[in-house]
Amino acid sequence: MGSAATGALMGLALGDALGYPTEFQDVPAILAAHGDWRRLPLPEPALITDDTQMTLALGRALEAARAAGPLTARTLEPPARAAYTAWWHSPENNRAPGTTCLTACARLAEPGTHWTEAAPMRSKGCGANMRVAPVGLVPGLTARQRSGAAQFQGALTHGHPTALAASDLTAYAVRALADGAHPDRLTALLREYAHASRTAYQEDWLGDLWRRSGDATPQAYLARGWDDCLAVLDRLDAALRAPDREADPCAATGAGWIAEEALATGLYCFLLFPDEPVTALRRAAVSSGDSDSLACLAGAFAGARLGAGAWPREWTDRIEHRADLLALGAAWDA
Repeated sequence: MGSAATGALMGLALGDALGYPTEFQDVPAILAAHGDWRRLPLPEPALITDDTQMTLALGRALEAARAAGPLTARTLEPPARAAYTAWWHSPENNRAPGTTCLTACARLAEPGTHWTEAAPMRSKGCGANMRVAPVGLVPGLTARQRSGAAQFQGALTHGHPTALAASDLTAYAVRALADGAHPDRLTALLREYAHASRTAYQEDWLGDLWRRSGDATPQAYLARGWDDCLAVLDRLDAALRAPDREADPCAATGAGWIAEEALATGLYCFLLFPDEPVTALRRAAVSSGDSDSLACLAGAFAGARLGAGAWPREWTDRIEHRADLLALGAAWDA
C-alpha cells in the first residue's frame, strides 16, 4: 500500500484548505482575486473546514471500533456517534458547516434517540461523502465491511439513498486507487460496482432505516440512490470524452452541493490531471460550486493513487491538524 493513506488524508486536507476561501464565489471573482487558477496559493494559515474535521472524526471512530473487534454497525455506531457529536459541540465547528450535518448531529446528541431517527431523509448533501475516505483507507476490511461502513457513516447524518450510494462509491474509488487501479479504468470500475450494489441492502448495517423513506422495499429505497450515481457517471464519462481543462468543472458534472455531483466533479478534476495532483486541487478549488468539498475529494483520490510524495513539503508542513492527519495515515499505511 505504501503511503496511500497518508497521501489521501493530506490531499484531502490540502484541497479543503485551498477551496475554503473560494467557496461561495463564482470563477470570475476567484480569478479577479487570485489571477491564474494554476497558481492559486495555499492560504496562510492553511485552515481546514468541516470536511476535514469530520474526516478526522470518522477516522478516530474507525480506530476505536477496530480496537473493539471486527468492524460492524454495533462496534462503529457508539464511537462514530460520539465523534460526530463531539464535532457538533466543538468551538472549532465554525467553518461554514452544512445544515444537514448540524441537524443530524444535534439529534444524535439527544439521549435515547436511535441513530436511524437522526438523519433527515430528504437530504443527499455532500456531507455524507466528503468525509468517507477513511473507510477506503483502513486496512484489513472486507469489501462488504467497506461498503456497509461507508453507507452507515453517511446514514448517520444523511438519510437519502443517494448519500449512501455516493459514500459507498467514494470509498470504493479511494480503495481502488490505493490498490493500483489505473485512472483510465476508474469510471468503468465504479459503474460495475454500482450495478452490482444496486439492490444489495445491508440490513445488518442499515437496520430499518429504509422504512422512513416511503419506499415499498429496502431494495427500492437503495436503488434510487444508485440510479442517481449511475446517471452522474454518464455525465462524467461524457465530460471526459471532450475534456476542457480551462473551464469551470462544475459546468460539466455539477456544483457538488449534493453527494453524487461532489463525487463526479471531484473525480473529474482528478481525472483531468491524474499525474498533476496540485493542479487537480487548484482546478477543483477554482470552481463555481462547493469548492472545498470538491477539492478535498480530488485530493483524496490523487493522494490515494500517488501517495504522500504527491504533495509539496512546504504545503504539508503547515496544514492545520497536520499531526492528527499524519498519525492516522501512519497507522493505516503500516
